[in-house]
Formats: sequence, C-alpha cells, structure tokens
Amino acid sequence: MLFDRVKSLDAILATAEKKGLHRSLGAFQLTMLGIGAVIGTGIFVLTSEAAQKAGPGMLLSFIVAGFVCAVAALCYSELASMVPVSGSAYTYTYAVTGELLAWMVGWALILEYAVGASAVAVGWSNHFIGLLNGLGLHVPAAISNADALMAHVAIAFGAAPSADLTTAMATGGWVNIPAVVIVGLVTWLLVLGTTESARANAVLVAIKIVALTVFVILTIPVLKSSNFDPLMPTGTVGVFGAAASIFFAYVGFDAVSTAAEETKNPQRNVPIGLIASLGICTIFYLLVATGAIGAIGAQPVMSAGIPLSPGSPELAGRCASIVASGTLEPLVCSKEALVHVLSSIGWPGVGRLVGLAAVLALPSVVLMMMFGQTRVFFTMARDGLLPAKLASVHPKFRTPHVVTVVTGIGAALASAVLPVGKLADYSNSGTLFAFFMVAVSVMVLRKTDPTRRRPFRTPAVYIIAPLAIIGCLGLYFSLPLTAILVLPGWGAIGLVVYFVYSRSRSHVGRGLTEVVSDDELAPAPPGAR
Repeated sequence: MLFDRVKSLDAILATAEKKGLHRSLGAFQLTMLGIGAVIGTGIFVLTSEAAQKAGPGMLLSFIVAGFVCAVAALCYSELASMVPVSGSAYTYTYAVTGELLAWMVGWALILEYAVGASAVAVGWSNHFIGLLNGLGLHVPAAISNADALMAHVAIAFGAAPSADLTTAMATGGWVNIPAVVIVGLVTWLLVLGTTESARANAVLVAIKIVALTVFVILTIPVLKSSNFDPLMPTGTVGVFGAAASIFFAYVGFDAVSTAAEETKNPQRNVPIGLIASLGICTIFYLLVATGAIGAIGAQPVMSAGIPLSPGSPELAGRCASIVASGTLEPLVCSKEALVHVLSSIGWPGVGRLVGLAAVLALPSVVLMMMFGQTRVFFTMARDGLLPAKLASVHPKFRTPHVVTVVTGIGAALASAVLPVGKLADYSNSGTLFAFFMVAVSVMVLRKTDPTRRRPFRTPAVYIIAPLAIIGCLGLYFSLPLTAILVLPGWGAIGLVVYFVYSRSRSHVGRGLTEVVSDDELAPAPPGAR
C-alpha cells in the first residue's frame, strides 16, 4: 500500500524529545524571526513585478495573497502547537496522510526554501548594484544580470527575434555575480554557526521596518488619485496573477513553525509568532504599495494591448529603450522599486538609504531560507528518507555543513542566471503545495484524532481550512505556465528518488519506531558557534 506508512504523533513527539534541539526562543523572538523571514525581496523588489501584472490593482493582489496566507497560518498554528518539532509541513503530513505525501511535501519545500533563497539573493544583488551606481561605482551589466543570456535562450527555444530581444542582448548581461557571492557568504556563515543570533536578527528586522516606515511617511503625502486610474488595467486575471507572484512577499512566516522544536512553550509562542508576524507584515505591505502607486503610478508596459511578462528579456529590452529615450523609468521597470520611487519624488538621498537598508537586511532573509531548508533536510534524514550523512554536523562548528553546502551550491547556480520574478514564481509553486497539504492535514486530524490536546484550535476549521485549500489552488493556477509545470516536474524527480532510495530505507517502513538517541544528527543550538 502506498499510503499505509503513517508516523504516529506520539512517535514524532518522542523522537523530538530524544533527538531534539535546544529550546531557547520566545514569542518575541519568533515574531521577529517571522518578520525577518517575510519582509524582504517580496516588498523591496517584487512590487515592480506585481505592478507589471496588475497595475494599481496590485493593492488587491496584496489583500488576496495576505488572506490566503492568513487562513493557512491559522491551520499552521493548530498543527505547530500540537506537534512542536522541526520539519514544518513535512512533519504534519507524515503524521496525518502518510509517508509518500510527506515526502512530496518535503521535496516541494526545497522549492520554497532553496529556490526562495535564490530569489532573495537576486533581489539583494539588484539593490547592491543600484547602491554602487548611486555612489558613482559602475558595475558592468555583463556580470550583474543575465538578461542577454535569457534573450539568447528565448530565441534558441523558438521565440521570434524582436526589437526588445535585440535590445536585451545588446544591453543585458550574462551572469549575476553579486547574487552568487551573497549566497556563498551566507553558506559560509551558516557552516560557521554564527548566524542564529536572535539579537542580530532583531537588529536587521528593525532596519527593514524603519526603512519601510520612512518610505510610507514620505510617499503618502504626495499621493495622486489619478495614479490609481485605471485601477485594474489587466482585469481580474492580472490581479490574481500578481497575487500569485506577490505571494512570495508573505512566504517565510512558516519558518516560525520550523523552529517549533527550538521554542520555549511552543503551544503558546508558535501561534503568536505566526499570526503576529503575518499581521504586521500585511499592514506594512498595503501602506508601502499605496505609497508607491500613488507617488509615481504603476501602469504596466504593454505590447499590442497585452502586458509584457515580468522578468522576460522582452520587458528588459523595452525598459532599456524607455530609459534610453530620456523618459522617466516606469515603476514596473525598476529593479529597486522603493529606491526608484523616492528618487522620483525628490528624495534621492533617502532612497539610497533605503537601498542601503535592503543591502544590509536582505542577507538575513537568504539566511532564514537556507536555515529552513537545512532543518527540513535534518528531519527527513532523521526519518531515514535521506542519508544520515547529508545531515551530519561539523565536528567543530556543530552545524549541518554538508547539506548547507549542497543547498548553497544549488541556490548560487539558480541566482546566477534567473531573474527574481521567475525564481519567486517557482518558489511559490512548492510553497502553495505545502500550504495545501497543511490545510488538508488539520481537517483530517480533527476526524482521526479528535481527543488529542490542541493548545491552539483553528477557529471554524471546516470553513478556514477549505478556504486555504481553495486559495492555494487558485493562486497556483494563476502562476505563469512555466511555474505551474515546475511543481509536477520537480515532483516526478522526487518520486523517482523516493522509490529508488528512500522508501526502502524509511525508519517507519522498516518498523524502527523506537527512539534511538543520535547526537550526530543534532545541529548546534541557536547562538552556538
């Protein structure tokens, strides 16, 4: 039977107690962790991507994406309070719907965390390059983006040569070296084990919040109602398409649940961390988006009445032509949207400071994405589904160095050649599947184990969970076709790995339900070196 391997909640909790991580995080630290993981490339960079898909209608897109995350967060909160262990959606699925689907969720989380880290790295690179250019230090396009490479790839795969593609090939670059460098630096820091400092994370969160607050204060007073007309130039399809992309701006709050095993009083603190971080970020996003649209407008760049695809070489070429003509660069063309808005309304110095804030703070998001990835791999290895060696710890630094380096290499390769929007969409496909399975799991567990203690209960669960399921499906099918196809393609590779390697080595499949202490599989506690 394919679905007969279910790991009991009692076994999961017992394993966590024996092989568990050091519990040291409180509600405030979890909230800061959640905000630190959420506020990043999504709002600093993907504002442009959303505007190109929906125009001013991206305000509605933020609301749609935030609502889907909110109902998913309520489902996460119940499961995380019941099962306060590492592994997040993977662990919950294992306990409810069985090993095969749990494996698929864990495999999909690679898209969320590793590919998500790549997207944030590209967003950081865009701001770093913009900051250097603002200081008069020009970075050659050849090593700061891959627009020319993508244009050549598009033509090689059958795209008709056009003026926009020709411009992209002439003005674009071949590889994003700064993105590769920041991924390498974060990987090195994770191996050293010096990056789990809650105090340092809180400082970086404060920098991001201050930067966004300053942006709102300077842009709201100069709002022009005309910039919101038309509100939905691309219709509801554009709004939902932008919501599917901007969903990435909210991804990261579930990193709070991956830290449940390292949390004091997780039954209380995990739900607080999840909901508080999501609520704070949603308020900031709506204010920032309103300021950006109202200050300079956010109408998409069209071709024959159809918006050009964000991140495409065609849009890169058209934007290069617009800038070359001396026209003010549209918001949708900017790779550092908030900086561009402030510069356009007469605050270039403050804009550079906001860019500096992004340069300082975005590496923490890369760090949290990669940190979440190592914890998921750690839990899968603990269950026998991945080689124990993959999650082994460094003898000196007490960190899972092997899986960290592997994750870093993959993230660096993706960030070197792909634009931020495409990476975010690919990441979203995996995240939406994980959220979908969490919503399913919380309902199934209410039926199969109704008497188990639930420190946090999802209110109106048979309304909230179906809304999360419908929302995840709606956003998934609103993604670009390539992003939609990434999930089943990646899933097919995962199934091959599962049946060739993991299934025969599964601890549950082999009947190894007893708890065996294994210090070698325990990463260093937060703050350790």
